[in-house]
Amino acid sequence: MCGVFGIHANDRDVARLAYFGLFALQHRGQESAGIAVSDRGRLTALRDLGLVTQVFDEQKLRGLRGQTAIGHTRYSTTGSTHWSNAQPLVHHGRSRTVALGHNGNLTNTEKLRQELAERGVKLGSTSDTEVIAALISSDEAPLEEAVANTMRKLEGAYSVVALSEGTLLAFRDPFGFRPLCLGRIHEDWVVASETCALDLVAAEHVREIAPGELVAIDDAGCRTTRAMPLADGGALCIFEFFYLARPDSQLSGVEVHGARVRMGERLAREAPVEADLVLPIPDSGTPAAVGFSRATGIPFSEGLIKNRYVGRTFIQPDQEMRQQGIRMKFHPVAEVAGKRIVVVDDSIVRGNTTRAIVLMLFDAGATEVHVRISSPPVIGQCFYGIDLADPEELIANVRTIEEVREHIGATSLAYLSLEGLEESTQLPPRNLCRACLTRSYPTTIPTDAKKLRFEPVRA
Repeated sequence: MCGVFGIHANDRDVARLAYFGLFALQHRGQESAGIAVSDRGRLTALRDLGLVTQVFDEQKLRGLRGQTAIGHTRYSTTGSTHWSNAQPLVHHGRSRTVALGHNGNLTNTEKLRQELAERGVKLGSTSDTEVIAALISSDEAPLEEAVANTMRKLEGAYSVVALSEGTLLAFRDPFGFRPLCLGRIHEDWVVASETCALDLVAAEHVREIAPGELVAIDDAGCRTTRAMPLADGGALCIFEFFYLARPDSQLSGVEVHGARVRMGERLAREAPVEADLVLPIPDSGTPAAVGFSRATGIPFSEGLIKNRYVGRTFIQPDQEMRQQGIRMKFHPVAEVAGKRIVVVDDSIVRGNTTRAIVLMLFDAGATEVHVRISSPPVIGQCFYGIDLADPEELIANVRTIEEVREHIGATSLAYLSLEGLEESTQLPPRNLCRACLTRSYPTTIPTDAKKLRFEPVRA
């Protein structure tokens, strides 16, 4: 996950626009937020733990003046939830100072950290993001060449925005695991993780930044470099389609909401059931529930009320916080009493949310609770930016579908087929990363993928 945003504009309040962009990307990360600005090459950064609205206020935004800004919302996959890992990270190197925000996860971080240590480059964080900034800041080549050199050393997933020497930089790994798009407000250029952030700042969506492409933006305009060739047709994360991305965003030209409705329609054909109401688990399960209801004719109901002030429980940093978040997040309405219910959700990862909701619905008087999932079982670790490092956390990796049904307490359970999911995205399967569903990885994967593997050992 993580959300990144960047803008270059001489006559606009770039920090405020970055704030708005991050607000649109809050769903991608809730642990920390930050903005860095460049004022004629002078860098200022403000970052802290918390949501965007908690980190920034009017006074702080007024203090961030400049012509170029980048922003970041963090969801940790490497490194702890600590201030030192909040982004944008600023690294002062021998050649230049770089502020950088990263969405993704590198798979060769150990090797790169060792290389930097041998060169005497010190790192102040335990994330993989500072590694990217340190490689760029210590490269004596001209800026854009230094970025391209760095990209050729990186393995894994990275969609990055950076600031250095008054230039806004945006670049993406050759597989295109995580999204990154380019837009403009009249003559001013904007980059963002998702198109919904462009919409919020009234920017026109120009195109996606291509996998392996480097974009550099300054007063001279927008320049692009093919730093690395496209790898095997690309590998956009399929998890983005059924869970991560906002439904009003577009990925590779496909509207996410429409794709999720198609998933629900296909799921209804693959796993029909006799029931009285179709309920979504909001919010990411709602479009698929709409599609399921349309295809079956079973009435749609918002039978689960979501507390909008509770964030995404899946991306809470530890298990105890996830469990507390579930209890605070959902509550059934009286309409479910005496009814046969179909509950539609986008995925079951750990099983905590689904089990709690099934119990809630039975407690509220439902006679049957049929669970339908608009994706296949999640069975594989992710090494590209989703916090699924421990296979023991993945309920479908250690249980059969029937065992999962028993664990969550549902009357019945069915998942969408991989073929059905792929067809719903309307993209060729070769252009999608499906590793979490197939255990087939497009890159070499590390032997140690623990999130906290770089944390110092404390006695």
